[in-house]
Amino acid sequence: MVNRRNTSLPAVLASAPLRTIRAEDAGAAYAFPGPELARLADRGLLQRVAHGYYVVVPQDMIGREWVPSLEAAAAGIASAIYGPNHVVLMGISAARVLGAIPRALATAVVAVPDQHRPIRLKDRQSVVRFVKRDTDRLDAERIETPLGPAIVTTPEQTLLDLAHRPQLGDAPDDVPAAIRMLYQRSDHQRLRALAADQRRTASLRRAESWAATEHER
Repeated sequence: MVNRRNTSLPAVLASAPLRTIRAEDAGAAYAFPGPELARLADRGLLQRVAHGYYVVVPQDMIGREWVPSLEAAAAGIASAIYGPNHVVLMGISAARVLGAIPRALATAVVAVPDQHRPIRLKDRQSVVRFVKRDTDRLDAERIETPLGPAIVTTPEQTLLDLAHRPQLGDAPDDVPAAIRMLYQRSDHQRLRALAADQRRTASLRRAESWAATEHER
């Protein structure tokens, strides 16, 4: 049974970007953060999503079965490492957030400024993979997630990234259909300009061939 007598959290934890906390960063609130965060997780106030990473459980979900979406959790973990303005959901994760991949996935892909080893989640059989990119150059927008606003590549950028590396994220069978949907939603003039600027014209041609295949059916 969850103890409901005190559901308050220190402000430094409750206000964390994307509600995600690293144990190593909780020293401002606790002298011994590891045991304290574990205690809060046992009481249902935090969700342990990965080793050393916790998500603040929404007040209305305390005491109930709840896990954040994989993509939101990935954005939160990456934000805890690099800061929320330096991480971008990309590839299949962006496609999932944009509604171009309907099924739940087991891998999340996040663009970050520096290379980082993959992080396996503890609350499900999933993994977060990091891709080193110049995140400031990516065509991206802020989109609301269950944990708060996260930066996600636009349909145009997502389409180019999927066509460039369709195997990235371990869901290649979902990529052609996702690209066809994203192509329909894209500004084609903007798409061509983005492909030229990022030297992804070959990726654009591949995406256009997939889109053409759909029209021929």
